[in-house]
Amino acid sequence: MIYQVQHTTTYTYPGTVSLCHNVVYLRPRDSAQQVCTCYELVILPEPGVYSHYVDFFGNAVTFFAVQEPHRTLTVTARSTVEVTPRAGLQPDATPDWEAVRDMLHHERSAAVLEAVQYLFASPHVPCSARLRRYAAPSFPPGQPFLTAVLDLTRRIHTDFLYDPQATSVSTPLHDVLRARRGVCQDFAHVQIGCLRALGLAARYVSGYLVTQSPPGQPRLVGTYASHAWVSVYCPGYGWLEVDPTNNIVPSDRHITIAVGRDYSDVSPIKGVLLGGGQHTMQVAVDVVPTNM
Repeated sequence: MIYQVQHTTTYTYPGTVSLCHNVVYLRPRDSAQQVCTCYELVILPEPGVYSHYVDFFGNAVTFFAVQEPHRTLTVTARSTVEVTPRAGLQPDATPDWEAVRDMLHHERSAAVLEAVQYLFASPHVPCSARLRRYAAPSFPPGQPFLTAVLDLTRRIHTDFLYDPQATSVSTPLHDVLRARRGVCQDFAHVQIGCLRALGLAARYVSGYLVTQSPPGQPRLVGTYASHAWVSVYCPGYGWLEVDPTNNIVPSDRHITIAVGRDYSDVSPIKGVLLGGGQHTMQVAVDVVPTNM
């Protein structure tokens, strides 16, 4: 499946911003299942400084600085990305989850060592006995790894209410766990925290979920938004993805932008500025399939 993606973020300031420095995570990530064939980033006002690099986690990043006074900032990313369906797995054929845990803590292959960094607490995902207790019913002794992960995915989807008004970027994970409501970012953090609490390697995935309009209705432009899901490592199988918000296994309708320990590593746009006051932000995302 090939998609045309446009992601526009507009910042409006009550006062004048004299200088801003920003980093942008908006270029779709290349992988075995996904290739970004075209990418364009348009920034207004035009930056005086502009550079590209690949971060520690392998994500494409753009740094820019606007050095002229401005009261609005618009960042538009346009990309063409080809996504292929992921191969299906038999969950019960995967190793017992305890075997996966033990391999992560004792094996020293390059792939396992790369995954080990995702075993530990991160800014939005603390170590937590409460998360371990929540996860435990899905991970009885001898349970196949992917069977257990999928059961945890299902439980989060069932137990937590999607409520955009319930949380913000700064809401502590334990508050989300207690209230049992939030958004995709929160659900991903909950599942990552549960998996890490059991000694398993899990990372945060940012991107888009392509949805279909109801039968007989036209596709609405600009109605998409950023999405988040989870990637968990199993030696011999690599990184396996699950989406707790929707209780599905991502395939060719999930477009990956970046991966990291949690949201703080892959926020679409982040930076610092001088002046401006309390800003407002508007985001419009449009994803168009070109060969359905």
